[in-house]
Amino acid sequence: MRQSKYFLKTSKTVAKDDTSANARLLEQGGFIKKEMAGVYTFLPLGLRVLAKIENIIREEMDAIGGNEILMPALNSKENWTTTGRWDSMDILFKIKSEHGYEYALGPTHEETITPIALSVIQSYKDLPLAVYQLQTKFRDEARAKSGLLRGREFRMKDLYSFHASNEDLEKYYNEVADSYRTIFKRLGLDALYTYASGGTFSQFSHEFQVELESGEDTIYVNDKTSEAKNKEIFTEEDKASGVYRETMACEVGNIFNLGTKFSEAFGLTYTDQEGASKPVIMASYGIGPSRVMGVLVEKFHDDKGIIWPTAVAPFMVHLLALSGKDEAVAAAADKLYTDLTAAGVEVLYDDRADKMAGEKFADSDLIGIPFRVVISTKTLAEDSVELKPRNIVDASMVKINELINTLNNV
Repeated sequence: MRQSKYFLKTSKTVAKDDTSANARLLEQGGFIKKEMAGVYTFLPLGLRVLAKIENIIREEMDAIGGNEILMPALNSKENWTTTGRWDSMDILFKIKSEHGYEYALGPTHEETITPIALSVIQSYKDLPLAVYQLQTKFRDEARAKSGLLRGREFRMKDLYSFHASNEDLEKYYNEVADSYRTIFKRLGLDALYTYASGGTFSQFSHEFQVELESGEDTIYVNDKTSEAKNKEIFTEEDKASGVYRETMACEVGNIFNLGTKFSEAFGLTYTDQEGASKPVIMASYGIGPSRVMGVLVEKFHDDKGIIWPTAVAPFMVHLLALSGKDEAVAAAADKLYTDLTAAGVEVLYDDRADKMAGEKFADSDLIGIPFRVVISTKTLAEDSVELKPRNIVDASMVKINELINTLNNV
């Protein structure tokens, strides 16, 4: 992609109303644009990152038998009154149309998926089943803050599973937990398996928490087991054990045993092998891709900008042509861009002729693409380019004809 034609403008202006690292750097870098508190447009650069995060999640959900669907964001009031959550959920956005109808903007989709399952599940032979979506969700947060970490409109992967027995649910629950560990490892995050309150559904649920100074959650970590407990279930006995340390963190995923709360509300039953009718047992599993994007920036940045992990970076290479009036450099940069693209390397090509070298370097550091490749009169004289990983101070000279092989082996 040629930067001169890309829908991208960086900025030196720092938002005064949200100084969190992810809000500041993502807006300055041209990844997102704030529309209002807790609501952002994902610009081309940011959408590429979000799509890569979601594709990693999608691959792992498919690997554990998830069936992808897409449910509507606009939910009927009837389903929410059926479960009693129309009046009890204080973050629920409620809409009344000019025609007198009332709707909810979905913060979660148990009220939608359970009625859908009525047409699919009748017998024990239909179980277990797992279905997921990647969807935009809405929550009427009293105080949206910290950029993508707490929004009113956000992206969510929610997986729902349906089972005939608690034993079968527990087996799949653990399989999803392992899948989540794989997802976060692929994303470059060390996510802690954290015990949390199960609320009205069960004794415990589990969260995946990433340690973060700017996080909103207090958790207690057992470094020997790599597990943690959140503040609500941390007991005096736990405190007295001396094995936990206190830290701040941000939740990036959660898994819940829903039991039969929703299946009983909607009459979702199955016929067992003896012909008896029983309620289906359910669980839900969430990951917030847009929040993950914010967490990645909070974790991986320096005073110059973002440092994207290679798995989610918008491009692999940022090619900078420092040509000035040197037509030979511009021609060599054009050819290198073509060759890299043909070799399957994702390249953002800074071909802007009206920008000085210092501005190009500053933009490259801010955007945080893993590898910066500079071609100039000086490097071209040696048939070389300057190659610099974003997370390393020093650059090295690489022959132009060896660049693709070098990139493939780093």
